[in-house]
Amino acid sequence: MSTEKKQEQTASVEKRLKALYDLQTILSEIDRIKTIRGELPLEVKDLEDSIAGLNYRIDNYSREIDEIRKNLAGEKEKINNCNGLIARYKEQLDNVRNNREFDLLTKEVEFQTLEIELAEKHINDYNRAIDNKTAEIQATKEKLADHTHILEEKKAELEEIVSETRQEEESLREKAKALEPQIDERTLQAFKRIRKNARNGLGIVYVQRNACGGCFNRIPPQKQLEIRLHKKVIVCEYCGRIMIDPALAGVADDANLQ
Repeated sequence: MSTEKKQEQTASVEKRLKALYDLQTILSEIDRIKTIRGELPLEVKDLEDSIAGLNYRIDNYSREIDEIRKNLAGEKEKINNCNGLIARYKEQLDNVRNNREFDLLTKEVEFQTLEIELAEKHINDYNRAIDNKTAEIQATKEKLADHTHILEEKKAELEEIVSETRQEEESLREKAKALEPQIDERTLQAFKRIRKNARNGLGIVYVQRNACGGCFNRIPPQKQLEIRLHKKVIVCEYCGRIMIDPALAGVADDANLQ
């Protein structure tokens, strides 16, 4: 490869690394803005999910009460039918012709009486169930009202913070988008992957006191030299972050390299 080609390649790598570091700086600023918002977006989402769950619970209780009321009506109808049969059987008892008919009718009256007692027990159970579920609905509605009030406050707080930082964030995102074409696709994707997995969101760091600026593990002198030459993209063997020299990052050498 000719000297001119080598210089062009070095310049290209240096340009890409500089653009990548500038991109990191912008993205770190966006991360700072998100930090200002704190946990509010997650809190809002959790409250919205909780409110949806409470509404679903209330709907379920209401459906269960409707079903119980249908059963309750059925038991009351059953009692009316049983009373009608008892009245008829008692009327027939006045006209029995033998003991066998008397015994059969008496047993029918007893059976219908037991059916009424059972239906009344079911009615009492259903009424208690309705009372319990009504109380649950009331308690859930109170909880829902509290959650709704808190959600409104959290949303207002979040909107205030977002409105204060929206213009700045949009400007930063536009700058970041404009930088991406200056970086080759392979390096850009690697950077995004590293940044996503990094605890502090740093995908590219500069050398600090002979160590990686991300994980602070010591870098051998030979590798430091390679980093300063800007001939290729070099990553930390410990944390995988892309590394550049302080000068390219715009940091004075004597403050970071011995």
